[in-house]
Parts: sequence; C-alpha cells; structure tokens
Amino acid sequence: MIIGLKDANKLIGVSIICFCAVFVCTLFLNYNIDIVQVKDLIDSEPVMAFYDVQLAMGKITSAISGGCLMLTAVVMLFFYIKHYIDVHKEELGILKALGYSNFKTAKGFWVFGFSVFTGTLFGFCSSFILMPSFYKLMNEDAILPEVIMNFNFVLLLYLVILPSAAFALLSVIYAYCKLKRPALELLRGKNDFKNKKKKSEKKSDKDMTFLRELRQNTVRSRASLVFFISFASFCYASMMQMSFSMNELSSMMMAAIIIIIGIILACTTLFLAVTTVVDANTKTIAMMKVFGYSLKECSNAILSGYRLISYIGFAVGTVYQYILLKAMVSIFSKSVENIPEYNFDVKAFIIVLISFAIIYELIMYLYSAKIKKISIKKIMLD
Repeated sequence: MIIGLKDANKLIGVSIICFCAVFVCTLFLNYNIDIVQVKDLIDSEPVMAFYDVQLAMGKITSAISGGCLMLTAVVMLFFYIKHYIDVHKEELGILKALGYSNFKTAKGFWVFGFSVFTGTLFGFCSSFILMPSFYKLMNEDAILPEVIMNFNFVLLLYLVILPSAAFALLSVIYAYCKLKRPALELLRGKNDFKNKKKKSEKKSDKDMTFLRELRQNTVRSRASLVFFISFASFCYASMMQMSFSMNELSSMMMAAIIIIIGIILACTTLFLAVTTVVDANTKTIAMMKVFGYSLKECSNAILSGYRLISYIGFAVGTVYQYILLKAMVSIFSKSVENIPEYNFDVKAFIIVLISFAIIYELIMYLYSAKIKKISIKKIMLD
C-alpha cells in the first residue's frame, strides 16, 4: 500500500503533537537525571527538601504534558487511519478480492507510525538546543549545587525509539482490526456510521429546519472531530492562562515555552479538524449552492455546530489549569518557602477569552471563504 503526499501531509498534526510532548519531557527528565549527581553534595534538610521538589516538578510536568499529548496523538493517529481506510475502501477491497490477507494489507500502515518518529526525534533534538539556557536558569537559584548538563541516551530510547516502534505496531494492529470486513462491503463503500434515533428526537421533521438538522448531523457523524476541536480550545485556554501565572511562579522562559506549545497545539488541532469537516462535506456544500443557499447559510450549517463545543473545551481548560496550578503550589509550599500564593487570575481569563474568540471566529471566517471557492462542476465530475 502506498500513501500519497496528500495523505502524508495530514499526519503533520501527529508529528507536531509528538514534538511538543517530547520537547517538554526531554527538558525536565534530562534535568532530573542530571540532578541526581549533586544529591551527595547536599548537607542540609531545607536544600534536600528543595531537591525533592525539583524532582517532583519534573516528574509531574512530564507525566501531565507528555501523557496527555501522547494520548491525543493516539486518538489522532486512529482517526487518520480510519479516514484513510474510508477514503480508499474500493482499492483496499480490490486487494482483498485478489487474495491479499488482512495482515498483509495492514502491515503497510506502519508508515503512519513514521510521523511519530519524525515528531519525537525533532522534539528531542530541539530540546537540546534550548537545554543550556534551561540549565543556566535552573542553576541561578543557587540553592542546589550546580547541575552539569549531560546527554542521556536512555531518554533517546524511551522518548523516541520505543514510542515510534509502539505507534507503528499500533497502526498495524488498528488497521488490521478495521480491515476485518468482507471485500464486497469495502467495494460498495459502505459506511460504518449508522443513524440512530435519539429519544430527544420526538419532534416531527416539519418542526426542524433543514439547516438545523444538517448542522446537528454534521456534528454527530464525526465524534472524533468533536474531541479535536474541544481539545484545541482546551489547550489554548489552559496553556495561555497558565503562562500568565508561570511568569510569577516560575520564570519567563517557562511562560514562553508554555504559551508557544499551547498556540501550536491549539492552532494545529483546530486547523486539521476544521479542514476535515469542510473536505468531508464538499458535496453537501455544492448541492446547497445549487439550490440557492447563501455562503453564510452553508458556513453556518457545516461549521456553526462546533462553536458551543469549542467554548465548552475552553471552560474545561480554564478549570483544569486552575486546579493543576493550585495543587502544585500547595505541594511545593510545604517544602519551599516564599512561594507566592496562587489565585485565579480574572484579568488573564478575560484577555485569553477575548483572544480565543477572535482567533476562532477568524479561522471560521477563513474557512467560509474556502467554502465559497468550492467548484460545483468539479464536485459533480468527481
């Protein structure tokens, strides 16, 4: 099986998420490994307490950021494998009809795991570019003896090599499970999605307009996109608001790292999700334009259903960052003196909310312009 350039480009989102996860984890875990060398030089309980706090901070940051981002990468990888199978059902059905086994076809999906290798390797290498400055910043506290930076090969093994192999294997296993269907079903292009009537749908069709029904069906038919859009909003809210607090609780470097990662994750995830929504509904949009629906009506029917979801994700991200920082400050204040008390920053919340609304609506507007450029003739020929 050969994956085309167009399909490979969609895996950039997985690479970016893996890059961010490994970048953060490498910084803190490498420092955690190197800090052990100064443990024997510590001769007082307050300094030892600070040493324990530094280790805990590295572990917590790596576990939270790396764990959440890798979980997101798994979901996104599964989504694109399923999407690829749905788009190429006929070709895969022909292979099965010619006698290719499910495993023989599925093993070609290891290529999807290559996106993980690219992201993790680039994140690992990039972290060492910033690491001298990171170590210098951590050593400025002068509480602990100076920590010397070293290259720890074990991190290359656990953060790059093993995850890449695991994701490649996971891609093959998931593809194998999705291909366990009759060849005839694939050739017919039968979809897995089944419309289920909900208890709430007691109203007659006359009570629901076509545009409202289309908007609801668009959201329900692709549950994975609901996750991506809400996750993008979650990342933006939590990372941006956390960066304001990190400026006071930690340092400008930490605030800058968090804000850059938050913007990259949010914009990448939202861009990929909305692109998939528009691409999956091009024929619907074309038919709506034929029947005289305006650009605004087409845009609202396809994209507006995700607006509430995005703001729910923003609210969850706000609560998450507050609880996380409150808990971390509470833990560290027991061992380290002069840590400022953390309270919810209303000013930061308002600034981030306004900026999120502007960015989100701008992206929706840009995609409305993309909808306008959809060629009815081209769609009909396809």
